[in-house]
Amino acid sequence: MKSKVFFADMRAGHKENLFAKIGKLLQQCGIRERINAGDLVAVKVHFGERGNHTFVRPIFVRRVVDEVKTCQGSPFLTDSSTLYPGERKEAVSALACAIENGFAYAVVNAPLIMSDGLRGHSAVDVAIGGELLSKVSIGREIVEADALVAVSHFKCHELTGFGGVLKNLGMGCSSREGKLVQHSTVAPKVAEKYCTACGICLKSCAHDAIAIIEGKAVIDPEKCTGCGRCITACLQKAINVQWNEASELVMKKMCEFAKGAVKGKEQKNIFISFITQVSPACDCYGHADAPIVNDIGICASTDPVALDQACADLVNAAPGNANTALTSGLEPGGDKFRGVHPDIDWEVQLEHAEKIGMGTRKYELVKI
Repeated sequence: MKSKVFFADMRAGHKENLFAKIGKLLQQCGIRERINAGDLVAVKVHFGERGNHTFVRPIFVRRVVDEVKTCQGSPFLTDSSTLYPGERKEAVSALACAIENGFAYAVVNAPLIMSDGLRGHSAVDVAIGGELLSKVSIGREIVEADALVAVSHFKCHELTGFGGVLKNLGMGCSSREGKLVQHSTVAPKVAEKYCTACGICLKSCAHDAIAIIEGKAVIDPEKCTGCGRCITACLQKAINVQWNEASELVMKKMCEFAKGAVKGKEQKNIFISFITQVSPACDCYGHADAPIVNDIGICASTDPVALDQACADLVNAAPGNANTALTSGLEPGGDKFRGVHPDIDWEVQLEHAEKIGMGTRKYELVKI
């Protein structure tokens, strides 16, 4: 059976602007039936890195918040800490970055709450019985929310081909430990040239897996559980993830984490994706390259698999932009994602998500 994916193009006029279209999309997805009075509603967004500008505009997110409030729900905007050291490695800097990027209460009309706590470790293990993972570590505030609206920016991604709602759910809703599970099979590594042997990482490790040997921190892989606390604690940014997982496995694990993020809310989820400023890489970078296609529109669905498939099809059907990172597939119908990242089989994530029961790749595109 096909899932419905509702689509609004970028055309606007004095009778109907884009904000009105966002409201229509959410209404078509049954927001009034899915969100009840008093529900605490997690509006999952990407706050954007400092220097990036392609994340979904806060004024558009405000329209989502307003729709939740018409249902008498209580929305809060949420994101999670990053695995790597950077502007969003913990809640204080992440929320400061979010506000600088425009996600202030005065703009979005909702409070900002990190889904995984102060340092990315406030999480709940959710049993999913997946093909690869029996349980996944999801940010506590995502799990405890009554309903979830995932607002995603659809773009290319250097590890998964594209990043859409599955990535926003799987990586964006997981704890730091969960992100490490998805990206790596080995303990973090210490860059000796940056290590000052200050000992902060030793105090942060709850498993006695770090020692100072010959003036440098050393991580014992046998004792390391992969929680990632030392990565955040290191002020010198000397401890980093070993990005050793194959892209196919990353995508499969990501989908299983996505399943954990929506578990228990199967009738309380709505997903909306903006196919705008389709950049060649993730919004986690402190820059954004030229979009590979022109702005296409906004899609929404209650099926995350169908939504990502529809967004991918719409991007591939568009003519590619010259003088961008797109090196092949510029013609309408060409594979834009392999045109930017030729070694990534982006369909793996869609195939696996469908296989584990998250939705279907078959859809009906309903234009509003």
